[in-house]
Amino acid sequence: MDCLIGMKNILDNSIDSIVTDPPYELGFMGKAWDSTGIAYSVEMWREAYRVLKPGGHLLAFGGTRTYHRMACAIEDAGFEIRDCIQWIYGSGFPKSMDVAKSIEAKVLTGSANKDKFKELDGDKGITQLGYTKTHADNDRPNDYNGQEYNKKVYLHTPEAKQWEGWGTALKPANEPIVVARKPLSEKTVADNVLKWGTGGINIDGSRIPTTDKLDGGGSSVDYDGWGKSLCGKTDSAKSNLLGRFPANVIFDEEAGELLNEQSGERKSGGKVKGNEPSRTGENGIYGTYCRVENQPHNDTGGASRFFYCAKTSKSERGEGNTHPTVKPLKLISYLIKLVTPPNGTTLDPFIGSGTSAIAAKQNGFNYIGYESDADNFSIAQKRISTHP
Repeated sequence: MDCLIGMKNILDNSIDSIVTDPPYELGFMGKAWDSTGIAYSVEMWREAYRVLKPGGHLLAFGGTRTYHRMACAIEDAGFEIRDCIQWIYGSGFPKSMDVAKSIEAKVLTGSANKDKFKELDGDKGITQLGYTKTHADNDRPNDYNGQEYNKKVYLHTPEAKQWEGWGTALKPANEPIVVARKPLSEKTVADNVLKWGTGGINIDGSRIPTTDKLDGGGSSVDYDGWGKSLCGKTDSAKSNLLGRFPANVIFDEEAGELLNEQSGERKSGGKVKGNEPSRTGENGIYGTYCRVENQPHNDTGGASRFFYCAKTSKSERGEGNTHPTVKPLKLISYLIKLVTPPNGTTLDPFIGSGTSAIAAKQNGFNYIGYESDADNFSIAQKRISTHP
């Protein structure tokens, strides 16, 4: 069912959270559903706003090129934009055009060469057009194979040689997630939580596990300023028990490993002198980034320890799942737990192959989802029924 139709069947102020991965409106892989403009529809987000409880949170993935238009539509529907989570991953594939090769093809098949080029074959034929190879022998890779190297690397025209190494796009490595909230109906967050069960985010339930002693073995200010916290722990002891405070950056495992390679094993805290740079920041890109400020002493490790790392798994897709943009199950579980109260109901207007439903099911939440593509709907039904 189309979500615009489906959401009209939901009562006002009845949904606790919305976690969704709408189309990025890029025409991805030629898919029609990714170029309808639905993610920019203020009308659609107003329906989401209507069914969400006051203080309820909306988390929606976006693409780096089109995120801004989606975020504006969400804001225009009445939501407060609270933050932006960056999901950073290491496995993205660059979709960049090789400018030099494109120029070479244009020159060799241009009006002056087109008819003759069709009759010629390989380097010999191109030489007959008056062009020669422009790579020196020392440009060849260690595993040089003449035939393969000719296909992949050699450029012949001076026009192409001038632009060798130029492309049109960066390697994709992050997707932004808008963090929006329906305005409170009560005067304070506390009053809103007591009335609706919404308004806050589940900090302790979303902490990043760690074996480090976050207080360095020292003392700290009591958690709530009243002596002891409600759970009987001081702030430092509670952090040691539950883990690190959740951040607005999320890595996958591969990205986390890459960051750790850059940061190395370092202690955090105030014992770093001046603006001492990271030992691995000589390239000038990372600078003093890895000198972590305002963190407890005697806490060591790579920089990714400050962020949640979502593990990806090919087996999560399930047999026959042809949906091209399946998100990691652990990532969606993390996000749903972050903004959904216990026993709450989460909504996904763009449920795709059912990942958000599986995540909700595994964490004890109720869920509602819509999918207008019949094939994806069938895939979602199968995946949900086969996951425990």
